[in-house]
Amino acid sequence: MEPIKCIAPKAVIALLLCLLSCKVVLAQAVSTAQISGTVKDQSGAVLPGVEVAVTQTATGAKRTVVTDETGSYILTNLPIGPSMLEATLPGFRPYVQTGIVLQVNSNPVINVTLQVGQIDQKVEVQADAALVETRSTGVGTVMDNQRVLELPLNGRQVTELIFLAGAANAVTTGSTAGLNSSSRNYPTVVISVAGGQNNGLTYLLDGGTHNDPINNLNLPLPFPDALQEFKVETSALPAQYGHHSAAAVNAVTKSGTNQYHGSVFEFLRNGSLNARNAFALTNDGLKRNQFGGTLGGPIMKNRLFFFGAHQTTTERARPSTQRQFIPTAAMLAGDFTTVTSPACNSGRQVTLRTPFVNNQVDASSFSPAALNLVKRLPTTPDPCGEIRFGRKAEYDDHTTLGRVDYQASDKHSLFGRYMEARRDVPTDYDPANILTFSVTNQKYRFYSFVFGDTYLIGSGTVSSFRGTVNRMKDFKDYPRYFDLNDLGVRNVYVKFPGYVLVTVTNGFTIGGGLSNPAFFNTTCYQFAEDLSLVRGTHQVGFGVNFIHGMLSATQNLGAAASVTFSGQAATGMGLADFLLGRASQYQQAFENAVPPRHNYTG
Repeated sequence: MEPIKCIAPKAVIALLLCLLSCKVVLAQAVSTAQISGTVKDQSGAVLPGVEVAVTQTATGAKRTVVTDETGSYILTNLPIGPSMLEATLPGFRPYVQTGIVLQVNSNPVINVTLQVGQIDQKVEVQADAALVETRSTGVGTVMDNQRVLELPLNGRQVTELIFLAGAANAVTTGSTAGLNSSSRNYPTVVISVAGGQNNGLTYLLDGGTHNDPINNLNLPLPFPDALQEFKVETSALPAQYGHHSAAAVNAVTKSGTNQYHGSVFEFLRNGSLNARNAFALTNDGLKRNQFGGTLGGPIMKNRLFFFGAHQTTTERARPSTQRQFIPTAAMLAGDFTTVTSPACNSGRQVTLRTPFVNNQVDASSFSPAALNLVKRLPTTPDPCGEIRFGRKAEYDDHTTLGRVDYQASDKHSLFGRYMEARRDVPTDYDPANILTFSVTNQKYRFYSFVFGDTYLIGSGTVSSFRGTVNRMKDFKDYPRYFDLNDLGVRNVYVKFPGYVLVTVTNGFTIGGGLSNPAFFNTTCYQFAEDLSLVRGTHQVGFGVNFIHGMLSATQNLGAAASVTFSGQAATGMGLADFLLGRASQYQQAFENAVPPRHNYTG
C-alpha cells in the first residue's frame, strides 16, 4: 500500500497543474456557443480594459465583457445565429465586426486589432467567411438551417441527415435495427457511428436529453422547418456527453426574433407525380401529404419572443397483396386428393400419413371448433384453396412545437420549449375478411418540455441550467372478432375476449402478434447545471447532469392464446390437422408487467 500513498498526491498535483495550464476548457451549455480572443493595438501590444460586446442581431440580446491584463476575453453561453462583435476603448476607434454566424457548440476565436483615433471614426469588418475553430480537438459536422431545409429528405425525416456526417450507418440487423425497429419506440431510424453500438448516441434537443431512457434510441426530432440546426460530433467528445460514447447529436429548435416570420408548406407524393420503377408494371401507389406552417416574432421587442410550428403527415400505401390457402368444399367433404396433387404443390405429390388412405379423411372426425372457424373465413373458387387479398398500410402523424424566449436583462435569459408528436397506425383488419388482420391499432404519443435559464453571475462566471421532461406512450389495441370460447372450445382461459392467434402452416394466419394488447409509458426527468468560470486566461467548467428514467409497461407477451397447426401432429399437412383439431402447439402466458427505473448522474 505504501507505493499507492506516494503516487496519489503526485497524481493530484499533476492534475491541478494540468488544469492551471489549460487556457480554455469548453464549459458552455451544449446548445449555445462561445467566442474568445485577444485585443491588440496596431503595434501588437495587448490592450487591457477593452469593452467587448456580442449582440445577437435577430433579437438584440447583448453580452459584454472587459479584456484582462493580457488583452484576452471569453464570452460563454452565447445564443446561436447571426451575431455582431463590438470592441471599444477610449483613444481608439470603435471596432465592429458583423457577419458572424455562431453555430451550436462552436468555439471560434476572434482576435481584434484596434486603431488609434476618434470615437466617431468607426472600423467595420464584414466576416462572411467561416470562422476557424482552434480551441477544440473534437471532430464534428454542423447541419445549418439552409442545408436542413434544402437537402432532399424522404418523408422529411431530419435524422437522415446524420448520415452526411460520415462514419454513420443505418443499423440493419439486431434487436434495434431499422425503421420503426422497436415495437414500443416512436418510429425512428437507428444509427451506428464509427462501429459503435446502435444505441450508443447521445441526442440533445435545446440542451435537454432526447434519448429514450430504456433502450437509448432517439426520440422524434422536429421537422425541418422547426429546426434551426444540429451538430454531429463523432470523436473526442467533451465531458458533457459522457452519457454515451459513440457520438453526440446536438440539435437546436428555431426561436422568434424582432421581426415576424412565417411559412406555409405542402409536400405531396401520389400516383400522378411519382416516377415508376423501371422494372415495375405500375407505380408504387404511395399517397403522402405533408403540410403545415410556422410563425415566429416578438411579443416585446428585444425582450420576449415566440415561435410555433406544426406539421401533419398522412400516408396511404397501395394494399400489399397477400396469398394464403383455406379449406375448400372438397376438403370439408374429406377429399384431399386435389390439394395434395402436384398441381397444388409446385409439381410435388403430397401424401397424407397413415391411417389416411388415398388422401381421404373422414369428415365426421373434423373438429366442431375448426368448422366454426371455417364459417368465419372468406370463400374461394380455387380448387387448391388459394385466396388473394390486400392489406392496407396507412398512418397519420402530427408534430407540434412551441417556444418562448425571454431576455430578462443583459445578464439573465430564459426559454421554454414544448414539443408534441402523435402517430396513429390503424389496424389492417377488415370485418369482411378476417385474414387481412396482421397489425393492431397502434397509437404513439410523445411529449417533451425543456426549460433553460442562463445567468451571468459575475463578469467571469456564467450559470446555465436545463430542466427536461420527456414522456413517450405507446398503446396497442386489437379488433374484437372471436376467441376460443366463441368457437366452442371449452376449459381454456381467455385473457382477452374476442382475440386469438391461429397459425396453419402452408395455410392461413389469423392474429396481430403475441404482444397484444400492450401499453408502454416511458418518462424521463433531467436536471443539468453547468457553471463556467473565467479567471484571466483560464477557463474552468463544472457541471452536474442527473437523469431519472421510468418505464411502466404491460406487454402481455403471449397472454392471448396462440394455436399452431403445423401438420406434425397427425396428417403431415397443416390444413388437414387444423380440420381435425390436432394442434402441434398451444401457447399462452401470464400478463407481463414491467416497471424498471434507473438513474444517471454525471
